[in-house]
Amino acid sequence: MATPSSPRLLSSFLGDRLGVSSMPLHRWPSPGSRRAGYQATRTLCNLVDILFNRRGQSDKPGDNPRRLQPGKVSPRLSVPNHIQRPPYVNSRQIPGMSNGTEIHDERGIECMRASGKLAAQVLKFAGTLVKPGITTDEIDKAVHQMIVENGAYPSPLGYCGFPKSVCTSVNECICHGIPDSRPLEDGDIINIDVTVYLNGYHGDTSSTFLCGDVDDEAKKLVQVTRECLDKAISICAPGVEIKHIGRTIQDHADKFKFRVVRQFVGHGVGEVFHAEPAVLHFRESLMKKIFYSMMSTVLCL
Repeated sequence: MATPSSPRLLSSFLGDRLGVSSMPLHRWPSPGSRRAGYQATRTLCNLVDILFNRRGQSDKPGDNPRRLQPGKVSPRLSVPNHIQRPPYVNSRQIPGMSNGTEIHDERGIECMRASGKLAAQVLKFAGTLVKPGITTDEIDKAVHQMIVENGAYPSPLGYCGFPKSVCTSVNECICHGIPDSRPLEDGDIINIDVTVYLNGYHGDTSSTFLCGDVDDEAKKLVQVTRECLDKAISICAPGVEIKHIGRTIQDHADKFKFRVVRQFVGHGVGEVFHAEPAVLHFRESLMKKIFYSMMSTVLCL
């Protein structure tokens, strides 16, 4: 989520600002597919962002003295040969979401529990490292060591060329931040995203931590974001439509005048790092209205 006055959203994973989608605007998936709906919505959100949210904003470094600046990225760490690797490691193919929801047997569910438990333990440990002066590269090394010592592979390492074992997203970097030499500063907030690959299954989790003396606005952002997560989890049950998750999140965020980031979606996890279903974090019906309204406007230009 972001406040209305937030700087431009950054993603070190994509290597650029999120105002422009990596998918060209003229390339649409085949009509009628569920994936087409999700991709069209994401592309439209980027278009809306360009047209309405970027006006009057300046990119001059001096305009925001605390604006996040990239540090030096150290060489990728090695993983012992006996540890099982995901199929995408050392592959030239770009991995995507699985074509359909994964249905797991009893063994698969147990493996998912084990990988999820390890990911949670690693995340908890990573959170204890957060303090002013530590670099995100040092956090990455500690996380990497703990994962491989437990016989698992750090899922981000080598995924689409990602050079590190964990994602560390500081302040205005929303997600997929690359650990580097920048020390954390007093007042920063940092999201740490841990995914492990254990016995053929991914366990994926993340949380945002406060670094030192954080101002009230940032504390409120982190608190409300956590509340959105908890409320979304609380409604999950057999028979509940996935769209209610996004509606629950946005309803709570709206109460505190926070905006929900639309450039990314949630996802399933299992044998595939990013599996179906794709989960929107906002009201899907609202975006459909915006979609048809925007398309009518574009066609009239």
